[in-house]
Amino acid sequence: MSRSAELIALDRAHIWHPYTQQSTAPTPVPIASGQGAWLKDVEGREYLDLIASWWVAIHGHAHPVIARAIAEQAMTLEQVIFAGLTHEPAVRLAAGLVKRLPPGLTRVFFSDDGSTAVEVAMKMACHYWRNLGRQRGRFLVFSGGYHGDTAGAMSASRSAGFFEGYGSLLFAVDTIPFPATWDGDAEVEAKEQGALAALERFLEEHGASCAAMLIEPLIQGAAGMRMCRPGFLQGVAERLRAAGVLLIADEVMTGFGRCGTLFACELAGIAPDMICLSKGLTGGFLPMAVTVCREEIHAAFLGPTFDRALAHGHSFTANALGCAAALASLGLFESEATLQRVAALEALHRERMAALGGRVLAPRVMGAVAAFELRLSDQTYGSAFTPRLIQFFLDRGMIIRPLGAVIYLVPPYGIDHVDLHRGWDVIEEAIDCFSTA
Repeated sequence: MSRSAELIALDRAHIWHPYTQQSTAPTPVPIASGQGAWLKDVEGREYLDLIASWWVAIHGHAHPVIARAIAEQAMTLEQVIFAGLTHEPAVRLAAGLVKRLPPGLTRVFFSDDGSTAVEVAMKMACHYWRNLGRQRGRFLVFSGGYHGDTAGAMSASRSAGFFEGYGSLLFAVDTIPFPATWDGDAEVEAKEQGALAALERFLEEHGASCAAMLIEPLIQGAAGMRMCRPGFLQGVAERLRAAGVLLIADEVMTGFGRCGTLFACELAGIAPDMICLSKGLTGGFLPMAVTVCREEIHAAFLGPTFDRALAHGHSFTANALGCAAALASLGLFESEATLQRVAALEALHRERMAALGGRVLAPRVMGAVAAFELRLSDQTYGSAFTPRLIQFFLDRGMIIRPLGAVIYLVPPYGIDHVDLHRGWDVIEEAIDCFSTA
C-alpha cells in the first residue's frame, strides 16, 4: 500500500472533517508540505493555494521568519498559565497590536480562535452594561453575517443559513439588511438607504436594550464575499454612537491586510468599541485570537469583587508560541512591504475581472479578495455543483472552494503574479464549463 493510500484509509477510518458530508465527500488529498503559495501532496503533486488555506496563511506557507520565531520561542517558553502570570511575547504583541489598531482600542483579551473572540466580545458587551447598572441583552447583526460556530457566534450568524439544525441551542438576535454591492451596481444607494432606515427604526424601538451591533466590516466572508461601501459603514457607526450602542467589528477574516489596509476598519473610516481578530494573526501558523476593547469598557470591570470581572479564559490563553508567531507576522508587514503586495494583487484581480465582461454576475474586488457569481441553475451553498467545482479545480492543481455559486480568490499576499494569472486562467475555463447562461 502506498503512503497516500495508507493515509487516506486511516483518515477514512478515524477523522471527521469540518463542513463536510462524510458519506459523499471525495477522497481527501494528503498534503505533505507547503512553501509560499504552493502545497505538495505525499505523492509529490503540487497545488496552488488560492484561498490561503481558509484565509489564514497570509504570508504563504512555511515562511522562514515565522518558523524561526516559533522554534526559538519553543526553546525558551512554550506555555504558561495566563491567570496571575504574564510573559514578554504576550506583552509585546498586545502593545504592538494596540499601536496598529484604530485609535481607542487599548485592552487586549487573548483567546483561541475567531469564534471564541466573538464569544468574548458578546459576553464583554453584556457584562459591561450590567456593571454600569443597565440590562442590555439584545444584539444586532446584518443579514447573512457569519461570526463562528460556537453557540453565541452561531446565534449571531443564524441568518447565514448554516445552522438551521441547531435552533434550539441559539438565542434571539435582531437582524437588519446588508446592502451587498458589486462593480456596476445601480441599486447600491437605494439598498444603503433601506438598511440605514431599518437601523434607525430598530434603534428607536430597541436601542435602550441593545448591548451591541456585531459586523464584518466591508466584506461578509462566509456569506460569499459580499461587500459594502465604506460610507455606508460610517453611517452605521454614527447612528450606533448616537444611540449609545456598542459596535463590535469582527475582523477575523478582514484583518491583517485583506482589504488593502492593515484592518478593514481603517478603510471603512470607523473606530469600533471592540474588534475581534484571529486567522491571519499568527500568519496561519498557530490558532490564536484576540478581542480588543476601549479603555472605558475595561474600566467598567474594575472593582473590589469578582462579580465585576470577566469570567472567561482558555487553557492556552496567550500561548507563547502563538504570540511569537504573531509578532513575527506583524513584523513582516514592514520588512516585506506587505500592503504594497496587496495593492498589486488588487490591481491584478481588477485586470482579470474586467476581462470577464458579462460572463459572470456581481463582480467585486477589494484588496486581496476577488469574487463573482457563476451563472448556475442552483446557486445555493451545498448544491451539487460545489463538489464538482472543487474537484474541477483540484484536477488542475488549484485549491479553490466556491461558496455556492460564488467563486472567490483570497491568495497569500506573496503569491507570484505568474501563478495568480494561472489561477485566473483556470477560473476562466471553469466559467466556460459550468455557466448555464
